[in-house]
Amino acid sequence: MSGHGAPVRIGILGAARIAPKALIKPAKKNSDVVVAAVAARDVSRAQAFAAKHGIARVHDCYEALIADPDLDAVYNPLPNALHGKWTRAALAASKHVLCEKPFTANAAEAREIAEVAARSDRVVMEAFHYRYHPFALRVEEILASGELGTLQHVEATVCFWLPKFSDIRYDYSLGGGALMDVGCYAVDIVRTFGGSTPKVVSAQSKLHHANLDRAMTAELRFPGGHTGRVHCSMWSSDLPRFTAKVVGDRGELRLNPLIPFQRFSVRSVNAKRVERFPSRPTYAYQLDAFVAAVLNGEPVKTGPQDAVENMTVIDAIYRAAGLPLRQPA
Repeated sequence: MSGHGAPVRIGILGAARIAPKALIKPAKKNSDVVVAAVAARDVSRAQAFAAKHGIARVHDCYEALIADPDLDAVYNPLPNALHGKWTRAALAASKHVLCEKPFTANAAEAREIAEVAARSDRVVMEAFHYRYHPFALRVEEILASGELGTLQHVEATVCFWLPKFSDIRYDYSLGGGALMDVGCYAVDIVRTFGGSTPKVVSAQSKLHHANLDRAMTAELRFPGGHTGRVHCSMWSSDLPRFTAKVVGDRGELRLNPLIPFQRFSVRSVNAKRVERFPSRPTYAYQLDAFVAAVLNGEPVKTGPQDAVENMTVIDAIYRAAGLPLRQPA
């Protein structure tokens, strides 16, 4: 297994569309990482993926990749309802895990994985990549400074158009739904910038079909008294946007657009300004953090306990909207 100075050898579970952006490209610029293997249920798909991206080894099933003694870590971008199962299997094989969001199908499964992770010495990190970018650290710094005064309201909106209804994100059995897909970002943003885990006051969904939300809006309240709101959609009349706003009694901070995480504006009693950040991808910062945790024991911001909090809010939103929770596949 990798030690100090040795690269972290990562295997990918599934030839996922997100993998090149989230892992393969940033790994090419990180000398501490080697993407060493990929597995897919269709081995020919894995072979084509490996050839395209220069990955040396192909496994014909997920079990074989997880059992590979030459791998130190697993990247898990499988469908949402499979995240828990294969993260658990990777931990059982003593592998570190970088798991795509959302961490699991629901909060109960997240708690189970968190307990397994706590008994191991392995790094388990949920891939909320924005949390590792300097802009997010700066937002938290501004909030902690008191510049905006007492928090009053935090909101996040993540909307896009996904008209391909055969996509797995429209499959309830695989953990689909707007809240699970992009809404988990909105929930995480509001939790992070709101400073704690809120209670869900109410929620309204727009359904694609029974139990499958194509849009969701939830009103939240934090223990400190301030309010929150999350809104997400993957098929609605909402224009595509990714925005966030933090309002205090002395000013407000706006991230509009939130992606590509390069600037935000602050208006307070002190000043009105725009702060700008490097164009380096959020995924590169995320990979840096994962590698630092594996090689040097650095703490991660999006570990299993944080994931439990996020999934708890997601579950509560589904309940408030009168929808069933997602279940592990």
